[in-house]
Amino acid sequence: MLQSLSIRNIVLIEALDLEFGSGLSVLTGETGAGKSILLDSLGLTMGSRADSGLVRQGSEKAQVTAVFDAPPAGSKIARYLEENDIELEPGEPLIIKRSVKADGGSRAFVNDQPCSAALLRQAGSRLIEIHGQHDDRGLINPRGHRALLDMFAGANLAAVEKAHAAWQAAKQALETAREDQEAAEKDRDYLQHSVAELSKFAPQEGEEQELALERATMMKGEKLTGDLEAIRSTFDGSEGGLASLRAAARRLDRIAGDHPLLAEALAAIDRAVIEAGEAEDKLNEAASALTFDPQRLDDMETRLFELRALARKHRVEPDRLQAFLVELETRLAAISDGGQSLERLDACLQEARHEYIEAAEALRTKRVKAAKALDKAVAGELKPLKLDAARFETLVEELPEDNWNIKGMDRVEFLISTNPGAPLAPLGKIASGGELSRFILALKVALAEEGGAKSIIFDEVDRGVGGAVAAAIGERLARLSDGAQLLVVTHSPQVASRGDAHYLINKSSDSTVSRTDVQALDADNRRQEIARMLSGADVTDEARAQADRLLEGV
Repeated sequence: MLQSLSIRNIVLIEALDLEFGSGLSVLTGETGAGKSILLDSLGLTMGSRADSGLVRQGSEKAQVTAVFDAPPAGSKIARYLEENDIELEPGEPLIIKRSVKADGGSRAFVNDQPCSAALLRQAGSRLIEIHGQHDDRGLINPRGHRALLDMFAGANLAAVEKAHAAWQAAKQALETAREDQEAAEKDRDYLQHSVAELSKFAPQEGEEQELALERATMMKGEKLTGDLEAIRSTFDGSEGGLASLRAAARRLDRIAGDHPLLAEALAAIDRAVIEAGEAEDKLNEAASALTFDPQRLDDMETRLFELRALARKHRVEPDRLQAFLVELETRLAAISDGGQSLERLDACLQEARHEYIEAAEALRTKRVKAAKALDKAVAGELKPLKLDAARFETLVEELPEDNWNIKGMDRVEFLISTNPGAPLAPLGKIASGGELSRFILALKVALAEEGGAKSIIFDEVDRGVGGAVAAAIGERLARLSDGAQLLVVTHSPQVASRGDAHYLINKSSDSTVSRTDVQALDADNRRQEIARMLSGADVTDEARAQADRLLEGV
């Protein structure tokens, strides 16, 4: 709800601060007093075009500040601002500020955070509804008619949204499977050849490392064979070093008792025999491990080179060739089974589509029923508003399948005809300014303000009517303001008498400067203003008495 409006240097307004409450607030004044300036000022904070012509003559810039109640957490406006990185403090009012320079530049802020005019327009549509002869938003815009009808019907779209999501997921799954199948069919020859080639080669995980290690070891063996044989020859045979040590040990054993040094010599030779035996065993083991087999080396090198060549061909690491073979086998199998898989996915798609249609048709049934109820409710409001020759109809028609969405299969639009026998046409293209405002009022009352902003402005909704019709308009505005905030610019005393608050817009001038000001009226001044509206410039006692009767009758 709009709490206050502060205006500085807008056309004829030098400085103006207004505070608003809930209920119905009426704004009155002489023609040309500046009511449109007030709405233009508010429009700036709602994202209207920043025209340098709005800047008061002699001023460098104009500025308007609108203060709104703190947006409830999770509300449409709160979510929208948060999505656009505008920080909100819990419980703090929402402050929108817009300035326009005389040279045409403009700036906009939400809670002191800079923003674009486009953001203001989107935020403004969630804060205030402005209904008047030049308004092209709100109830006139058919893009919002479906949502209004759904709220009037109390329709729950969850089933349709869920069914639509499942349908689209099934459609995507089938499309992906078809693309994969087509790609696989194109690759059939490649897959068959590659699977046969890799299956025949039978790569093993870790094989490259094992082959490379064995090859390196065998190549070392080729290099060390000569040295190993020469070393081993010093150990082998009856003339070898180990045999000589053993012979010396046997002979020394027979005489070792003759002298202590001989015993020590024998012990040393025995140790040497043991160490030499261990050295011979290690040499034999090394010779076995480093055995050079030219044929085996050639076989290993051939397989290692083929393994690496296959890895390069298929652009994978050698250790992944075995897993890659499994992938190719799976893709090849999918080609054979592809038809059956596609049939299953297509069956799932048809079932999901059928479930969506069922949910959407159930929603349409609710919409059609609600449309008839809305048409009847609006028709009941038209005659008292001097629109008894008009017809109102809520169009519910099926969209082409390409346009079906999470909101169902229907297009909804409010249509009217203002003259007997004239065809129905869109709301904004038929009615004149005054008629349009009254149609909107009838709709708002019939819809019980479903989906609307908490602040609503009607600009001259009573244009061209008076008497009983103006009284009917006032009664409906008062009813609509219950639990909301209505600001109504009016020339009708019947409407003005219904206000919970009354603001008088005055224009004054001296020899050089004209000014527009707004005054909140107390009871006496309000009586005087309504009397003026009844009688004109010369307020008579009879007009004051009539004003009293109007005020007493509400």
